[in-house]
Amino acid sequence: METYFQDGKEEVLQAWYMDDDEGDQRLPHHCEPKEFVSLEKLSELGIVSWRLSGDNYETDENLKKIREARGYSYMDICDVCPEKLPNYEDKIKNFFEEHLHTDEEIRYCLEGSGYFDVRDENDCWIRIAVKKGGMIVLPAGIYHRFTLDTDNYIKAMRLFVGEPVWTPFNRPHDDLPARKAYLENFVKKEVDGYVVEAR
Repeated sequence: METYFQDGKEEVLQAWYMDDDEGDQRLPHHCEPKEFVSLEKLSELGIVSWRLSGDNYETDENLKKIREARGYSYMDICDVCPEKLPNYEDKIKNFFEEHLHTDEEIRYCLEGSGYFDVRDENDCWIRIAVKKGGMIVLPAGIYHRFTLDTDNYIKAMRLFVGEPVWTPFNRPHDDLPARKAYLENFVKKEVDGYVVEAR
């Protein structure tokens, strides 16, 4: 299923390495010069993504196929903007705290846009811009955070296998089995019998 629904994905998902500026988190924070990250690189970090329409999600056959193939039985829709999200400022601060989950984080952008920041194998931040039609899966155990961009609005579908568990484990939580499994599967590799960090 990971290779389906890829046409035009670059129009709704784009990634780049971030600068070290601690200013407004909603700005793009490109390095100078800009250093873009390929969608293949994101895949190497365990991130799965698709391009869907963003419209008619109630009857979208492609979304239905993804949900069935990956077991996403739970679904809800969340509007993140000052007018619709209670305790907006506190929630945005919490979303932007570096954390991991013990399950996948699945988001499908139906309207608006936002940034998912993830750590690469060298612990550098990669910013992933998601627009309407972009669907992204962050693997369990990856350190990440979320923020809106300067448009201050995203309408996103949240999906989950079984009953949802949204518990964030703020960094550091390297002792969790989900973190250890993530490192084993995506960050470390074996060379001549020795486990080394992937570069």
